[in-house]
Amino acid sequence: MDAAYYAPTDLEEALGLLGTREISVVAGGTDWFPARGRTPVSGDVLDVTRLAELRGIDRDGAGWRIGAATTWTQIARADLPPVFGGLRAAAREVGGVQIQNAGTVAGNLCNASPAADGMPPFLTLDAEVELAGPAGRRRLPLADFVTGPRQTARGTQELVVALHIPAQPAHARGAFVKTGARRYLVISIAMTAVTVGLDAEGRIDHARVAVGACAPVARRLPALEAEMLGRRPADVTVTQAHLAPLAPIDDVRADAAYRAEIVPHQISRALTVACDG
Repeated sequence: MDAAYYAPTDLEEALGLLGTREISVVAGGTDWFPARGRTPVSGDVLDVTRLAELRGIDRDGAGWRIGAATTWTQIARADLPPVFGGLRAAAREVGGVQIQNAGTVAGNLCNASPAADGMPPFLTLDAEVELAGPAGRRRLPLADFVTGPRQTARGTQELVVALHIPAQPAHARGAFVKTGARRYLVISIAMTAVTVGLDAEGRIDHARVAVGACAPVARRLPALEAEMLGRRPADVTVTQAHLAPLAPIDDVRADAAYRAEIVPHQISRALTVACDG
């Protein structure tokens, strides 16, 4: 039987399709189609990018809501406060302009690549994932949503509808640093995102640090975050103990030792960028 392509504009219709047939969810397709290689599409496809509820960036009383089908171009161009600086910088690193125009935030996270550019900055913003399904809606921290390489906590009849960012300190700023084999259009060897705030004396009073491509999923560094508090950015020293949550591997892009070596430098660079030098 020929494959069917569905592009509903109503969320309930989309959920109904998920509940009645085996179907692949596509939100931009910039990861899904290349992963198929030369294999023809043989199953049904559900394109969620026309669902209005899944698009847009809004401020609400509890923080920010980013629709699941919001594109990286929209993130990069959005009028967001400085604490989103790392997320906007990552948006400009997701492939080329054509990929940024089509690729979506939920597609990047649901693909669950260890090198997904969106993961570290969203982790530093304490993002939560909102899912809708037959049993209603639920939220869970992003750190609990992506469970392993190409694995998430999304149920087969659920859709990611939004990411929620809680209110952030008004004085905090964000930054993102990525290392690859070349400057552009490259999968990360390692990447680091930070959000940091400084008090009136120039000491850190808010700190979030997350590293990607150095573990099965991107990881926060809680011990480092705790030790940063009360210090000046120039006095922050990253030790191997701080990197304990990471588990870098050898692959075609770099070996584990190189990844472990460059992460402290990335953290230092990200702090410099976030603190305006």
